[in-house]
Amino acid sequence: MIRWNADQLALGEGIAQWCEELSSGHLEGDAEGAFPWDKWKLIQRSGILGLPFDEQWGGLGQDLLTTMHVLERLGTGCRDGGLNFSVATHLVGVGVPLQRFGSPELKARHLPGICSGETIGAHAISETESGSDALAMRTTATREGDDFVLRGGKSFITNGPVADVFVVYARTHPSSGPLSITAFVVERDTPGLVIGPPVATMGLRTAPLSELHFDDCRIPASAVIGRVGSGFLVLDHVMKWEILCSFVISTGQMRHRLDRCVEYAKERVQFGSPIGSYQSISHKLVEMSIGLDTARKWLYDTAVRLTRGENVTRDIAVSKLLASESNLSSALAAVQIFGGSGYLAEYGLEKDLRDAVAGPIYSGTSEIQRNRVAAMLGL
Repeated sequence: MIRWNADQLALGEGIAQWCEELSSGHLEGDAEGAFPWDKWKLIQRSGILGLPFDEQWGGLGQDLLTTMHVLERLGTGCRDGGLNFSVATHLVGVGVPLQRFGSPELKARHLPGICSGETIGAHAISETESGSDALAMRTTATREGDDFVLRGGKSFITNGPVADVFVVYARTHPSSGPLSITAFVVERDTPGLVIGPPVATMGLRTAPLSELHFDDCRIPASAVIGRVGSGFLVLDHVMKWEILCSFVISTGQMRHRLDRCVEYAKERVQFGSPIGSYQSISHKLVEMSIGLDTARKWLYDTAVRLTRGENVTRDIAVSKLLASESNLSSALAAVQIFGGSGYLAEYGLEKDLRDAVAGPIYSGTSEIQRNRVAAMLGL
């Protein structure tokens, strides 16, 4: 059990104070399906975007566990799931790899904007054809003198329509091995980068999604993050942070949902008794509580092991499975507990359910995570 110190608790309380304003109009925002620029300005003012980054870039210099604690409080208090997802993508998709692997020049150019939120970040990994098989990506980066030329396209780019800077993974060697991929920083106004229009989605609608196309997109060799051929190493680091940070937000959402459902189960009377007195309802609440506690334990225990430098391949896979699937089952149970009201948009529970459906898909599908655990069992 982690015991947060006074500074960590203060940071959590600090973001909680912004959440009522961040949540205002979230139902209307979901229906509109547009990026909430006014809420992003509040996110900038809150300081949350600088959490894990060095103070020299305008960050707060906090460790992974503290960052997760504050993000969990964001999930608990902010009802705009798409905005929460945009925040996590911005932090881990661009800022984390730049700080860990970027050259001094790349850090100086981009991290101050990432920390302040003046620059919005996105990362481009997935492609329509390769799907979960990242090593099968077809986007290429060909060396031409002092430049690389990107050709191909990426799909499912969260923050794509509004991002100012992208971390793009592309093939720099024709082989299919881990050393064939390189990570690059690509700025929005780079000639040859074509950003597709926003794509309508089932949930997380305020986190805008688009495709990217690279039509002889020329970038300097200095835009390489790390070294040529080290993209898979960069991606592995990013995915660990992405799973821990994105899904700890989900546990915050699960906490809010559970508290709301318990309160409703005590107040809602049917057949002369509160519905919480019936096992069919109370058992759902118990499962929601167990799912929340289990997901939180795995996420935070994995983060502790990661900071110690231990191998967390299995831990990350199990954490992602538990958190994403528990969040989805929790959201469905909440709709069922509220009954007809849960089906109405005005209660926000059906929105939670639509948002939760994405969890078992992004950051490596549940099937991929189970395959990974199976492989470590020798299967």
